[in-house]
Amino acid sequence: MKKILFGVAAMMLVMAACASNNSKNNQNENENMEKKEQPQNVEGRKNFGSAHALMTTPQPCVMIATWDENKNPDVMMAAWAGQLDYNQVVISLSKHKTTDNLAVTQAFTISFADERTVVESDYFGLVSGNKEPNKVAKAGFTITPSPNVNAPIINEYPLTLECKVVSFEDGMLIGEVVNMSADESILTDGKVDLAKLKPIAFDVAGMCYRSLGDVVGKAWQAGKAISEK
Repeated sequence: MKKILFGVAAMMLVMAACASNNSKNNQNENENMEKKEQPQNVEGRKNFGSAHALMTTPQPCVMIATWDENKNPDVMMAAWAGQLDYNQVVISLSKHKTTDNLAVTQAFTISFADERTVVESDYFGLVSGNKEPNKVAKAGFTITPSPNVNAPIINEYPLTLECKVVSFEDGMLIGEVVNMSADESILTDGKVDLAKLKPIAFDVAGMCYRSLGDVVGKAWQAGKAISEK
């Protein structure tokens, strides 16, 4: 009996030692992985590490408008958006009232916040349509149904893209732009003039909105000062 007890005790000690060694090994492996994942500092600059690796600034203040199942308009602000192709846009979206609406209508419009609409646009980003179903009216904005897609056009935003959903997978919305319309007030020689539109951008670093500045050079022209030397 004593031999059996001694044997069990010895086995338990061995198991405990193995568990301790495994724990230490795992801890060492985790520490080594953390060390490997830490980037090296770039000399002469302030280094932020990987915590801000996904931060790009400034970001566009894109206003996405949709209908719900009862034809009630909703608007939200999104910053992670861009142009994917000549007539396609891409927007990164987590679950919102907007994503619920997209599943129903398969369509949306995109407008761009500007200096005149900072307060209303920020409000659309602060408040969920799930909590305030009358967001658009509360902001004092009005809508016109798009003649091209099943979505509302927000009249107070002078530039609008009317879009159909191409795909929405893993939080990535891709839309096809079927029409772009602009108010005459933001046109110069028949083209959209950003100096008149006065769009704003979201500055992630400063947590604020900034107005786009003046023209500082002509695209595909400024670089000729070097290429033609």
